[in-house]
This record gives sequence, C-alpha cells and structure tokens, in this order.
Amino acid sequence: MLKTITEGQAVIKAHTGKISRELPVFYNPVMKSNRDISIEVLKTLNKKNRQIALPLAASGIRGIRFIKELPKSIIKNITFNDFDKKAVNSIKNNLKLNKIKSKKIQIKNQEANLFLLQSTGFDYIDIDPFGSPNPFLNNAIQRLARDGILAVTSTDTSALTGTFPKVTRRKYWATSFKNEMMHELGLRILIRKIQLIGTQFEKALTPILAYYKDHYFRIYFQNKKSKEACDQIIKQHQFFLYNPKTLERKISKYNQENNFIVIGPLWTGDLFNKNLTKKIRTKDKFLNIIKKESNIVGFYDLHKIAKTYKINIKSTQKTIQNLKATPTHFSTTGFKTNLKIKEILKKI
Repeated sequence: MLKTITEGQAVIKAHTGKISRELPVFYNPVMKSNRDISIEVLKTLNKKNRQIALPLAASGIRGIRFIKELPKSIIKNITFNDFDKKAVNSIKNNLKLNKIKSKKIQIKNQEANLFLLQSTGFDYIDIDPFGSPNPFLNNAIQRLARDGILAVTSTDTSALTGTFPKVTRRKYWATSFKNEMMHELGLRILIRKIQLIGTQFEKALTPILAYYKDHYFRIYFQNKKSKEACDQIIKQHQFFLYNPKTLERKISKYNQENNFIVIGPLWTGDLFNKNLTKKIRTKDKFLNIIKKESNIVGFYDLHKIAKTYKINIKSTQKTIQNLKATPTHFSTTGFKTNLKIKEILKKI
C-alpha cells in the first residue's frame, strides 16, 4: 500500500514495510540520514553547475530533496534513472506531487550500467544500491568528471566485516577479520577496492567523508585525473596487523608477522577531509562525532580492553578525556589515539 511520506522538504508516495527486493518502489526511513548528509556535503562543497546522476533513483526522494533543498546554483541538471518502470512512474508522480517542473530534469528508464555508459559524464554520481555497489563501480567511475564526486553506499556489510572471509576475498580482493574494529576495517577494504578501479582509468579517488552507520557504509570520493595522484593512492594501500591476545596493532607493507592476524590490504589514508567536516553546519550528533574524530587508522575499545586485561573501567567519557584521545563514530566505547596498548594500560 502506498503511503504519503514527508522527508526534509520533500513529500512522496511510496511503499513502506520490511525492506526486501520484492517490495515495489519502497521508502527506507533508515536512509534518511544518508540523504541528509549528502545534502550537507553538496551544500558545503558549494560547487556551481553540477551535472548530477542518480542511476538507481527508486522513488526519486534523494533527487527531489536535492532540487528543493540545495541552492539552485549548484544544480545544472539532474538525471533520475531506474530500470523498474514502476519506479520511473513513481518518480514522475512524486515530482508532480512536489510541484516540480524544470528543464534541468531528465528521467530515464534504463539498466543502470547502460544509462552510465550512454551518458557523456557527470560531476556527481550517487550509487545507492540494495547490497553491494560492485556491479556499478566500473561504469560510474568511467563517467565521473575530472573534479567530480562519487558517492557510494554499500549494505554488503557481512561480506566486509569478517562474517564471510571467502566472500571478502572474492568480491573485495582483501582479507577481513571479525573483531571490535571490523566496521572501520571493512570500510577501508571497500575504499581500496573502489580506488583500484579508479586507478585503471587514471582517476585518483580520495575519500572526503567515509563512515559506517545503521548497517551500511557510505563514502564520498573526490576525483582527480592524474597518474601521479593514483600512484600516491596506491602507496596508502597497506596491511593492518592485529594481535587479539594483546590488542597490539600496526600498519605494515608486509602481509606476515608472528603473533599477528593480517587484515587487508586496505586504505590507510584519511577517512575525513577535516576542512570539509569543519565547514559542515549541523546539529546532527553523528556528524559532530565525526568532526572531532581523528584520522588514525583503527581504534581501541574500552570494553575489549577491560575484558582482555580483566580491569574495571568506570567512565568511558572520562577515560577518553584522560587519554587525550578522540571518540569514534564506529563505537560508543571506542577511541582513537597514537598511544600503544602498554601506554594506555598505564594511564588507565
């Protein structure tokens, strides 16, 4: 049954209920934050005359919110595409519902890869699939403009966080491991995979904002067309070594060391462009954690430390402050610091 839904400044009609592939043109309330942040990123970057593509547009809610909530100067044109004819009808009806008529808008009914291949290119491409983004990455990156933004969502979390290690190797060309840091390490494995596809086309894809939330990964990449920049990206693909008995960890070029589990290769560069996150104006608690969060690779978890070393830690907030560490959005009891585990234990 169709329901009328208000999100941001948009009003749409879509199906609601348990999310599945069988549910026709559905609205997913969990992804509201995803769409909120995409608007904040584009507002903050404030680049004029972007050509925007939504290859998997579904109900069209993201694009409708872009039209209604972004400054008009940002959008040169916006193309909604979906392979499902019901989705295309839904987009048309929802545009009418919002009284939107514009020459800037195009609506297409093509398979996403065909849509991308037959286009001339875009300044912003948003890949927001049900599951893995893998099938769409090659063509999205090919059609990304020189200084364009590629936004990627992945709900393929079990394949990236160590639940199915064979799937990680097959789909993401890396080794995963299920531990307290699995969501950050999974995110970094995904980033590397996407960057490697970019380097094939001499496109250096640098994350300007990457995070995990509500069982999905989300990454915004800034593109730079440069062989040298691609070489610098590849230098930051290394291994994360982890000792589960002591909680020691290190970054290494090598995939073997006694007493350490090897995770990766993965992206060891920054997850956030601090100049961008500082400029984002928001009351959102989640984004405010990211604003404070360090770009250090990996984090410690106080519950894990307490359990491993059989110690009692009374206050998470005070302990993090005493360690002069930063909180992390990956865990409510996690923190980022350059201190070694022995130094942390002394201070605790």
